[in-house]
Amino acid sequence: MLRQRNFAEAMKHRRSYYSLSNSSPVQDEVIIHIIRTVVKYAPSSFNSQSTRIVLLLGDEHRKLWDIVKQTLRQREASPEALEKTDEKIERCFASGYGTILYYDDTTIVKDLQDSFPHYKERFPIWSQQASAMDQFAIWTMLEDVGFGASLQHYDPLIDDEVRRTWKLPDTWKLIAEMPFGTPIGDPHEKEDIEPSEHIKVFR
Repeated sequence: MLRQRNFAEAMKHRRSYYSLSNSSPVQDEVIIHIIRTVVKYAPSSFNSQSTRIVLLLGDEHRKLWDIVKQTLRQREASPEALEKTDEKIERCFASGYGTILYYDDTTIVKDLQDSFPHYKERFPIWSQQASAMDQFAIWTMLEDVGFGASLQHYDPLIDDEVRRTWKLPDTWKLIAEMPFGTPIGDPHEKEDIEPSEHIKVFR
């Protein structure tokens, strides 16, 4: 069951959680329903609906973070750095219940660029804006049913191996990774901005 928060309360409550367990407060079908709802109703420029999502649960979730660790092991300069990286991945991401991968379907973007050449430079930007709205909505709704989550960006380092592992289309471009699980610690501290410094109002 969704908690009885209004939209503003749910948005305010959304935070980054980096201490997760692999338990779930809801059935998997609730997670799938959240994702399907957002993908169906979140807005996108020209109604492009270019977002593609991969939901990884159980062993598939663990497999992703093993890929991340193996990839980073090829790049870390020292054993000390590698140890810290492995610890962070295990404690903050792999320890969770699942991961959501956010993709853009570049074929949609290209078709729009061909159809509307005057906006050609803008469509990749608009596509990522649409993905960001999906990310925010899913993140907020996951928290509203009791999950904690964070948004990670190990792309493009892991792109090729992830694509091979789950046999994803070459035209899908990885945008972000969202590990989630039941929180077992406080959320990451967040410094709130002063809205008056970021907003101009003309009457």
